Amino acid sequence: MKNKTIIIIIIITLLLISLVAIWIKSSRQPGKFDMFAQCLKENGAVFYGTFWCQHCQNQKALFGKSAKGLPYVECSMPDGRSQLSICKDKNIENYPTWEFNDGSRRSGELSLTQLAEKTGCPLSQ
Repeated sequence: MKNKTIIIIIIITLLLISLVAIWIKSSRQPGKFDMFAQCLKENGAVFYGTFWCQHCQNQKALFGKSAKGLPYVECSMPDGRSQLSICKDKNIENYPTWEFNDGSRRSGELSLTQLAEKTGCPLSQ
């Protein structure tokens, strides 16, 4: 009985170690659109959104793991009821809103192709 318990503990420990190793390896791999997100930032594009906006979440989801590299500005106060001054000063009224280097803006969810066309950033597939 004692030996079975020890074997079970060893197997569970090895499984947990394997799962942690797999998670660490996958979290270190670059996202598919990392270079595209970096190019958007370098070309002056800014993505204004809020944490509570479903369209903003959809926009980020298009980038997958690469969303962390987006030139994103959070516009909502933590309570979700008011807007931060950075967005008030820019007169951001809709979410998501993309602002581009030429001063133009587009509101709503934009496709990766639309962003590539607007910024000249290559969209590698």
